[in-house]
Amino acid sequence: MNRIDKFSFTWIFFREQFTNWWLLASGISMLAATFLWLYIIRHFDFSIAYPMTSVSYLFGMLAAIYIFQEAVPFTRWIGLLLVVGGVVLIAK
Repeated sequence: MNRIDKFSFTWIFFREQFTNWWLLASGISMLAATFLWLYIIRHFDFSIAYPMTSVSYLFGMLAAIYIFQEAVPFTRWIGLLLVVGGVVLIAK
């Protein structure tokens, strides 16, 4: 988003956005995620599939540590364990 210029209703602005490969890759990723989610809710019970999205908190925590070099307090680890524990209970 830092690479996108200030918004204006000009052809140049829109042409630059349609050739912005980062923006295009994010749109393709969102489209792929949408189709994957549609596949999941078609083949699995929603009461099981939706709580499984809480596993994303684990990936967010790992990204915070390894990509953004953030310090994660112990209380957040406890919260994460409770959430993942709930997912495990629902999945069984």
